[in-house]
Amino acid sequence: MEEEKESGRTFSHWWWALASVAQLGWGVSSVRRGCAGESRLMPLKAFAVASLFVGAAASASVSALHASGIYKVEDLLEVGANIRSGLGIRARTRKE
Repeated sequence: MEEEKESGRTFSHWWWALASVAQLGWGVSSVRRGCAGESRLMPLKAFAVASLFVGAAASASVSALHASGIYKVEDLLEVGANIRSGLGIRARTRKE
């Protein structure tokens, strides 16, 4: 893993994508299966299925960021600054 980081190539986005696909598949299968058992547990079951879909979306987002080479918040800020400068918008100044 260290060798991959030194060469500039990491494949961690595949693990995030795999997690996203697994969560999405589990969520879809849970929805298709429907409600079984006691109705008192329905809110808990609905929350669990919704959490699977939210987790799948979050994992897919992290996978896309890692595939783009963005690993830290500073990297994301740099991308934003490059986009702003490319559009001809002045750089933001901090008010301290």
